[in-house]
Amino acid sequence: GKLVRFAGRFVGRSTTLPGQIALKMDSTLLKKMKFDGKVIAVTGSNGKTSTVELIAAILRGAGNTVVLNEKGANQLEGVAKSVLTHADLQGRVVADILLLECDERSTAQIFRYFPPKQLVITNLFRDQLTRNGHPEWVYDAIKPAIFPETTLILNADDPLVSCFARDHDPARVKWFGLDQCPVSTREHRGVYHDGARCPVCRGRMEYACYHYAHIGHYACPACGHRRHGADFAVTALDLKAGRLTINGETDISLAFKSIYNVYNILAAWSVCSLAGADRETMARVINNYVLKNGRMVQFTLGGHHGTLLTSKHENSVAYDTNLGYIARTEEPCRVLIIVDAISRKYFTGETSWLWDIDFDLLNRDHVEKVILCGKYVNDLALRFDYTGIPPERIVCYDAVAQAAGALAEDGGEEPLYVVTCFSDRDKLLNLVRRDQ
Repeated sequence: GKLVRFAGRFVGRSTTLPGQIALKMDSTLLKKMKFDGKVIAVTGSNGKTSTVELIAAILRGAGNTVVLNEKGANQLEGVAKSVLTHADLQGRVVADILLLECDERSTAQIFRYFPPKQLVITNLFRDQLTRNGHPEWVYDAIKPAIFPETTLILNADDPLVSCFARDHDPARVKWFGLDQCPVSTREHRGVYHDGARCPVCRGRMEYACYHYAHIGHYACPACGHRRHGADFAVTALDLKAGRLTINGETDISLAFKSIYNVYNILAAWSVCSLAGADRETMARVINNYVLKNGRMVQFTLGGHHGTLLTSKHENSVAYDTNLGYIARTEEPCRVLIIVDAISRKYFTGETSWLWDIDFDLLNRDHVEKVILCGKYVNDLALRFDYTGIPPERIVCYDAVAQAAGALAEDGGEEPLYVVTCFSDRDKLLNLVRRDQ
């Protein structure tokens, strides 16, 4: 496996291929690895990569040696490759912490031989329906990876995630969540509502407030399933100013003013607190931390200063969060939406997920133009026909290069926001100048 990894670096296939080959040679490979440190894992629909990056930065800042699957190779083969990378030829991994981002469907396989000391579950949303089906199917896939000796760190604001605690030792469950704040609303926002019914009894759920989608403060009058009090809470939040307060005592400045970022920070804070990191170190590392995983990239195209906001295709909540970020800006801007390839992992032409996205969030006076492009531009254009956005503000191009060329030559200097997926982002970034 280590030899294949070395060779793969020269042919661009080093992400999972070493793990694939090693597991074919010995399917019990992970059982034979030797590691005396702490295993921490993160799974869920959204926020895994960013949360893992934050945890690694904090724990390293606190003096720990951390090994992780940095490139987001989060299925069994990718985890095997990461462990192989850091192991010697006797299978020993020398580190304080093995930190793993885990695909939801792969958790049971990954932890078959080494249950994590701590498992963070960020949220469960509609995500890649072609391969994942409904969020409750994903819940059932994660359930076998819950071991009695594992401490669960759960999003208290997600009614489905909170169900993982029902059969678990309460002493081994810790909760993180967001208090009611200015971003909270009394009414649900979004095209669909996956929290309308209780995941336990199917009764009608009641919400005191929503933070976004079905994430909020919920209670079922029929069976009593309700939001648990948070051990780690954002007690004050001002997204516009980019400030939050954790547990009423620690102020954090946000480099990226997104509700997603708030939850990623809170999840990371919870894990690192339990791992022994002190409050001052955590605050120092997180303050104005800029993610390095490519979720947000600054660039220049013609006269436009651009910001690429990576949004998972087939994941409407990821899109809604980034569209909401654009909607909260007040400076005149342009928005480019690219759907050229739906997935890097499999082929599908299924685009029904476009109808789950609240594109009406872009119906703001400061959004002067919306540019649609890519192989699925006609699907995008049809979806935008059913928004309230004036048709004269919408422009369509068949190819990413055409859209980029038009923007480079239009003579405008307005900020440009790009919303697309990892499968398509480099098609644009290869045509622009990245800002340092």
